[in-house]
Amino acid sequence: MGGIVVGVDGSADADAALRWSMAEARRRKAPLVVLLAWDPRHCPPAVTGMAGGVDVTAFEKAARALLDDCLDQAHEDTVGLRVEPVLVEDAPARALIGQSGDASLVVVGSRGRGGFTSLTLGSVSHQCVHHAACPVAVVRAGLMQNSA
Repeated sequence: MGGIVVGVDGSADADAALRWSMAEARRRKAPLVVLLAWDPRHCPPAVTGMAGGVDVTAFEKAARALLDDCLDQAHEDTVGLRVEPVLVEDAPARALIGQSGDASLVVVGSRGRGGFTSLTLGSVSHQCVHHAACPVAVVRAGLMQNSA
């Protein structure tokens, strides 16, 4: 059976999903893939070039730094785990669904960095729940804090 794949994006729910997935990987003695997908078509203004185009190198560098930061913040929880950081140039939902064929579980935060924070599920978690090839756990930051 495959390992656990968790999607991260620096949001509170993704951070909670990362911590939850680490505990689950430890319980299952499974490897953990920590995936950050970046899509240059949806880049923030800080990485657009002077001519309005996307500075793909800067965007990739920022995505790598965000992935590293997510792992650094959870460093103590990674001790004893097989953790593989994966940076993918793709839409987040498509990247996670693509990884789901080799996984035993996909873990995502309920809401990411999108603009519709009042929704129960974000677009990535919604797509994963409906299209992943394995079970999907959707984690909310508030629930993680209350369960501690």
